[in-house]
Amino acid sequence: MPGLDVFQEANRQLIICNACRYCEGYCPVFRAIETRRDFKQGDVFYLSNLCHDCRACYYACMFTPPHEFGINIPKILAEARIETYQRWSWPGFLARAFKDRAITVVLAVAVAALVGVLSVPFIPASGLFAIHLGPGAFYEVVPYIAMVIGGLVLFFYAIAVWLRGGARFWSETRSVLRQPGGVKALASALTAALGLRYLKGGGPGCFYPGERPSSVRRIYHSLTSWGLLSDFVATTLAFVYQDFFHRLPPYPLTSAPVIFGSVGGVALIAGTGGLIWFKWRSDRQPEGTGASGTDYVFLVTLGLTALTGMLTLIFRATPAMGSMLILHLALIAALFVTAPYGKFVHLVYRSLALIRYEIEQRQPQKHVGH
Repeated sequence: MPGLDVFQEANRQLIICNACRYCEGYCPVFRAIETRRDFKQGDVFYLSNLCHDCRACYYACMFTPPHEFGINIPKILAEARIETYQRWSWPGFLARAFKDRAITVVLAVAVAALVGVLSVPFIPASGLFAIHLGPGAFYEVVPYIAMVIGGLVLFFYAIAVWLRGGARFWSETRSVLRQPGGVKALASALTAALGLRYLKGGGPGCFYPGERPSSVRRIYHSLTSWGLLSDFVATTLAFVYQDFFHRLPPYPLTSAPVIFGSVGGVALIAGTGGLIWFKWRSDRQPEGTGASGTDYVFLVTLGLTALTGMLTLIFRATPAMGSMLILHLALIAALFVTAPYGKFVHLVYRSLALIRYEIEQRQPQKHVGH
């Protein structure tokens, strides 16, 4: 409604939802709403990150626009979620990327270009476009130490920003709990996160991209999530092969690192492509203002990273391997440096929100009002 900021508007809509309770069985958001009488800023922070944007409540609600109540829970929680992303990120000038995707695009392009430019003086053309075969072939193009140092710096930078944000999330959404949730709460939250339990949209599937429920979004989201996990396993196995067994890459096509990497790469290409297609076709009414910008930048960068990784594998015994490897490393650098300022952060905050939700559900008698 005019004149209300995002948190005031979220509080207004959530109070109406709490009085109605038509959607109480749809997702954890509505079960968490029932344990509250009003909604402070920390409650809105928590609920916005618990929301999976399945949109079932939007299409079921009789109070959505043009009704005078103007209820649009997916939209207001998406906008609150963007506010939390910016609030908890660091440094502030980069955190503005959550509301201005041009910052993320410029950052990604600049980092990728920097990697490409730096490779020019250090890699002669004769080596870049030569055929490199046998153990250590990749390192004849880019030295191992350069890959390790660059990768670790960007990785731990992203982890540091996420840890800082996660600590602030936990602090600012804290409710007074009589006891910790324990192992069962943690296990249930991790199962829900890994299994994408709440992308079912209350049962039949997400109402995405339109008014008819479908499980397709969950499938594409699963391909993306498990593809990332598979590639992480491949990278870990490659580290073990090299540093413990002293076997240098590239590895045979039947080796565990290549199998996991290939499965992950194909899954990521299919998953990110599907999510981009569905997002482009989705209904704009329940979409948060500016929310899709961070989604597109992350999905495109991740998809291109997976694609260039697969091309590096395909052309590893040809003169194109060197340029494919440089392009792949440049996109990895862009992905890591933009990860704290894009949609990837929802992995951190949604997982923490699910943990808090499971703790709450085990002691609901404590949350009868604020």
